[in-house]
Parts: sequence; C-alpha cells; structure tokens
Amino acid sequence: MKMVFAVAAATLALGLGGCATVLNGTKTDYSAETTPGGAHILFTGGQECTTPCKLEFKRKDDIRADITLPGHKPTYVLIQSKLGGSAFGNILLGGGVGAIVDGSNGSSNRLYPRPLIVRLAPEGSSEEAVLLDKSGKVVMTVKAHNDSVRTDVAKTIGPKLAGLEDAPEGGANTPE
Repeated sequence: MKMVFAVAAATLALGLGGCATVLNGTKTDYSAETTPGGAHILFTGGQECTTPCKLEFKRKDDIRADITLPGHKPTYVLIQSKLGGSAFGNILLGGGVGAIVDGSNGSSNRLYPRPLIVRLAPEGSSEEAVLLDKSGKVVMTVKAHNDSVRTDVAKTIGPKLAGLEDAPEGGANTPE
C-alpha cells in the first residue's frame, strides 16, 4: 500500500510540475500585420514573411522583426518574451518542480507585442511607425516600445540587434 501511495504521489508531482509546458507548449503561433499590407518582415533566426502572415516562435526567445515596404520608412520592432501569469499558478500548484521546468523551457512566457500590428510611416513624411491594438487603435510609437524593452531584449539578442550599438555591417538583422 505504501508503494502504491508513493507511486501515486510521484506521478501527481510530475504531472503538476511543468503545467504551462503541458497547457501552452514551448512554442506559440504568432501573427504579424502591417498597414498597408504587403510588407516584408525578417525575424532574427531567419524566418521571414509578407504581411499579413502567421508564424510559430519559441515562447522563450526575444526577437527582432525588421519591416520594409517600398514607399515607407523601414522600421524594426523588438518582440519581448515576458513571464506570463501561469508561472504564479504553477508555483502554487506545482511547486518548485513546475516552476523550474516551465522557467527553463519558456512555456510560461508570452511574446509582446502579440499580435504584431504596425502602421508604417510613409517615406518623406514626419510620421513615425506605430503599434496598433487588435481594434486598430494606436498603442504607442514603435520607437517608444523599442526604447521600453531594449535593455532587456539586448541581453538575449545582443546589443547591436537591440539598437544599443550601431547595426552590424550587412544590415540591421545580420547576426554578429
């Protein structure tokens, strides 16, 4: 009887450990849109698409998205991997094991902004690119967003890609 109880307790502990891993997985669907549409986006890691588009990214990775469209100012958006609310529930229900599992694989993280919706600024205008919410309302300028996450994102993608130093030769999204 003691053996059955021990096996059941171990199974329960392992089942609760890593709740976000089970519920969320380590990857997430990610959509990107621009106004106007048809912009080319190159993401760190080499993925690229033409807007509107959907991709899949690891939840734990910070990302840089370089956006270009003829007739519009090129811009980039820093996409930050942030700890999500499931981490706190995991600590309460799953204890340290769940927090360690989910923390190491990033399954309790969320990418921000998500979805990525950018209104591009026309070339030659004084406008700036802005981030939009799902209803099309301006959230903030891309510059303000990047400035707010730059130092944190630089820890993982590097200071040059995060915009803390001059961009490397060959383009803004070229790895060092």
